[in-house]
Amino acid sequence: MPESSVNLRALRAANYKRAGLLCLAGLFINVYGVYFARVTGAPLYIDNIGSALAAALGGLIPGIVVGFLTNLLNAIGDYTTAYYGSLTVLIAVCSAWFAQRGFYDFKKPWRLLAVIAVFALIGGGLGSVLTWTLYGFSFGEGVSAPLAHRLYESGRLSQFASQFLADMLIDLADKSITVVVVAAVWNLTPEALRKRLYFTGWRQTPLTDETLAGATRTPVRRMSLRAKITLLVGSAMIIVAAVITAISFDQYRDALIEEQVNQARSVARTAASAVVPGRVDEYMEQGPNAEGYDLIDSRFRDLLSSSEFIRYVYAYQPQEDGYRAVFDADKSESGWQPGELVAYNDALAQQKPALLAGEAVEPVISNDEYGWLLTVLEPVYDSDGRCRCYVGADVDMSRIAAAGYEFLARVVSLFFGFFLLILTATLWLAEYNIILPVNTMALTAGDSDYESAAGREKAVGDVRALNIRTGDELENLYQSLMKTTADMVAAVENVEQQKQLIRKLQDGLIIVLADMVESRDTCTGQHVRKTAAYTGIIMEELKKEGVYADQLTDEYMSDVISSAPLHDIGKIKVSDLILNKTSRLTDEEFAIMKSHTTAGSEVIEHAMRIVSGEGSSYLREADNLALYHHEKWNGSGYPTGLKGTEIPLSARIMAVADVFDALVSKRSYKDGLSYEQAMDIIRSGSGSHFDPAIVNAFVNAEPQVREAMNLNLDA
Repeated sequence: MPESSVNLRALRAANYKRAGLLCLAGLFINVYGVYFARVTGAPLYIDNIGSALAAALGGLIPGIVVGFLTNLLNAIGDYTTAYYGSLTVLIAVCSAWFAQRGFYDFKKPWRLLAVIAVFALIGGGLGSVLTWTLYGFSFGEGVSAPLAHRLYESGRLSQFASQFLADMLIDLADKSITVVVVAAVWNLTPEALRKRLYFTGWRQTPLTDETLAGATRTPVRRMSLRAKITLLVGSAMIIVAAVITAISFDQYRDALIEEQVNQARSVARTAASAVVPGRVDEYMEQGPNAEGYDLIDSRFRDLLSSSEFIRYVYAYQPQEDGYRAVFDADKSESGWQPGELVAYNDALAQQKPALLAGEAVEPVISNDEYGWLLTVLEPVYDSDGRCRCYVGADVDMSRIAAAGYEFLARVVSLFFGFFLLILTATLWLAEYNIILPVNTMALTAGDSDYESAAGREKAVGDVRALNIRTGDELENLYQSLMKTTADMVAAVENVEQQKQLIRKLQDGLIIVLADMVESRDTCTGQHVRKTAAYTGIIMEELKKEGVYADQLTDEYMSDVISSAPLHDIGKIKVSDLILNKTSRLTDEEFAIMKSHTTAGSEVIEHAMRIVSGEGSSYLREADNLALYHHEKWNGSGYPTGLKGTEIPLSARIMAVADVFDALVSKRSYKDGLSYEQAMDIIRSGSGSHFDPAIVNAFVNAEPQVREAMNLNLDA
């Protein structure tokens, strides 16, 4: 019996409840794993056991939900963990895939090693790349930092390779614990319970594993519905995310540049306030020997270290042929010495008139030997309003670009986790609300058999048993399919009834016609009926014994039995004097008598031409029976002298039935033989007159033959 919609709702409610409990358990395991690692100081995180376990037992949705929520909870204490949510989600996806294919089975340890390797590559390998992208190389933080430092100090590996290898080694241990725990729970959980825990969203009667496999692998001509939904949703999310990310990145960069311009302007103004305008020439000529120079220089160095984005802090006096250095916080070899003349770069050369006039200038961006810099200049005026020099603060644009790329990496990392979550949820909903209902309707309709009454009844029952309850247009389609199937079956049943009626009428007319023919030679209508009965008995026995089984189909047997009464239809063209002659026929009369075979064939072929192919198989067998039923196995029969299997099977069967009935039947000119006498004659003709296999089947069917022999078919 199909489940009702109420039962389906109850099934879904129970499934959601189990999934919720599984998610809570997985979330607790993950959070407690992190807490345990922090408390014990173990160089591991152990924060993927819960999500991997939820995915292995419950499928993609619980695993992804647990992984995502774990990182959100951890982000409350450390927001940076949110960026690694995509890796946790990816591990959950892989865990669900591995579980469905039996990779957690302890009987196949090499598969467990493959799972550990994949998890370590995601958590350690991709995690290391993500860390490098977000923060660059640093040995100062992370559980793998000490090992990475030792590897780097060996001098054999680069910074990145050292960090990558250290992360992989640490994560191999971490993921080994994760996989062993998940595999242990998976193996200890009974298969029946695993099936109950698996998160489904049936909107129809749940499918068996075999039917589900067929419904999920339905062949299509081009692209499957699942692939189209994945492409559509994935493309839409990627396009939207790309647009939003591009806008966010552009706004973030502009905001960061504006922030750093303000920071640089603040640094430049603070530095300018420390400079005594009237002593600028003294600073250039005497350098550190000038009064107060060291104090101002120290102030410049302090301001340089106040921001990671400020690359240079300096003061110079613009002149016609370049600018002369006053202060420079950069004490490296490339730093300027007081009074040193430096040529204008291209960006400042364009500002030269304004600089010489002592005017305020807008920030400029340059890219030369000193690097990619954004320069903010603050004029220093004396009491007379003359510009004595400019204090400059250069922002490192490469640091701004790096910060932008880090922002982009964070956004992409967060998006990837959301992308997997939303895409998986969408595909899950589409699977149970669209794909499976459509495929099961198609499979059920395609597999329906309307040939037999049992098949038709099963077709209606199979469609009804689907019990699709999506509550949308698909449910309307299902209701239409169910009605159409029922109407079709009713129509086919009606057609079958009409066919049966027509077939009975046809058989009755044939019997009447055959009786009319037979009655001309003083035989009764019993002969045509009994020969038909004997042919049926012989064919059933042959089929039972596996002889000529490829030919003895239901349709073939029905055609032979129905057309058997027409085997002597050609006698209608034979004179009554010959048919009813009680003495021996002359050679000429016997030749006329034998012509009833060809005459019968002509009558039936004429009928075949009239019906233009309709019922051709039925009439073809009637033609074979009429023409060849007097052929003999050894080739001595008539009218064509065929032998062996050259003679059609129906005619070989009729030969035995016809002779046997002639032997046991009483006629006006003779008494009938006993069953034993007639059967001895039939046996003696095996291999000469008759097909031995048919004789053997006829002999083996003695009970049925005796019953038909003694039956009054006119009653």
